[in-house]
Amino acid sequence: MRIIFTAVFVLLSLYGMAQKKGAKHGWIQLFNGKDIKNWDVKIKGHPLNENVGNTFRVKDGKLTVSYDQYTDWNDQYGHIFYKQKFSAYLLVMEYRFTGEQIKGGAGWAYRNSGAMLHSQPAATMKINQDFPVSLEQQLLGGDGKNKRSTGNLCTPGTNVILHGKLFKTHCVNSSSKTYHGDQWVRVEALVLGDSIIKHIVERDTVLVYEKPQVDGKDGLFDSSQYQDKQLLKDGYIALQSESHPIEFRKVELFNLEKYMHNPKRVQSKLKELQNRKNH
Repeated sequence: MRIIFTAVFVLLSLYGMAQKKGAKHGWIQLFNGKDIKNWDVKIKGHPLNENVGNTFRVKDGKLTVSYDQYTDWNDQYGHIFYKQKFSAYLLVMEYRFTGEQIKGGAGWAYRNSGAMLHSQPAATMKINQDFPVSLEQQLLGGDGKNKRSTGNLCTPGTNVILHGKLFKTHCVNSSSKTYHGDQWVRVEALVLGDSIIKHIVERDTVLVYEKPQVDGKDGLFDSSQYQDKQLLKDGYIALQSESHPIEFRKVELFNLEKYMHNPKRVQSKLKELQNRKNH
């Protein structure tokens, strides 16, 4: 994993954050391999926690997104939200796409899913809202022949600073390789509050951006929840349902919040995480 520690140190010095009381620290198994009791489900067109067609389920120890009980797709985009909010962390996931896309799914949604970072709460999504205000670490699978990176960034209701400039385009590709077929892929997201975010694929940093913020001109903007250009310092983590079956065998997180008041401690912990042999 290639992490630019100097940049992290400088940004944390500029955008330091206070430690939250009562937060769990260290490694947290977001997905416990048994059930989804610690998660909320929100599917477009349905109320909170109506898990239409048993979309999100646990099978053989894996969190799966499936459509075998659907009669039609009808753009029923869905998300499953971990119930705890986080600010600074290293998120680690292992995923693979399986089977065939449900009939009616959009072409762009073929082998397409994602992890929503700094997301709005599930309970605040409108009944027909497609996607939460968030930063999407987009997960893509190859089609067997064409180049198609994973660990990309999409920005529903948000903007970021990319290469020193305000980035307003909805999606940007990472520098990752293409992963064809049903192979397992390991992706990570290093999220440091409202300062810097890194997307990591198979231990290589493939995308870096900073200052995630609300886009007041986006159709998802809700003035009762956010202010235009508000920096996103925390939020929820959600996994997507976008019409192609996917499995997650690992969804875990190292909570960095207690280190955030001291950039040197963060730098030390990141080096330790970089050299870890487990997780």
